[in-house]
Amino acid sequence: MAAQLKQLQSKATLASQFLSKNGTTYYKQLLEQNKNYIQDPPTVEKCSELSKQLFYTRLASIPGRNEAFWKEVEHVKGLWKNKKDLHVEQVGIAALFGLECFAWYCAGEIVGRGFTFTGYYV
Repeated sequence: MAAQLKQLQSKATLASQFLSKNGTTYYKQLLEQNKNYIQDPPTVEKCSELSKQLFYTRLASIPGRNEAFWKEVEHVKGLWKNKKDLHVEQVGIAALFGLECFAWYCAGEIVGRGFTFTGYYV
């Protein structure tokens, strides 16, 4: 156990040294590449304005997303009506999607309970 701790400490030291040498260069390069997104001067008022623009832009996109959702629902209804014409591949993809949704639900429940597994009888 002590050997593993020593090894972890040496790796952390190496990582710290790497960041101290290259971190500033990376930071400056990142800012230079994305300078067209930086607001100058960076004031609280400008940040507030950008925050409101983002919020209301997202709010304005809801009708379009709602319409796309209902188109998807209609497509699924059409597939369900013609379920005799479905291929095994399409059914498999739908089953995997359902399984993935269930797994995300279970993971969310576990995280919400503080990473405890109580209440599940598997």
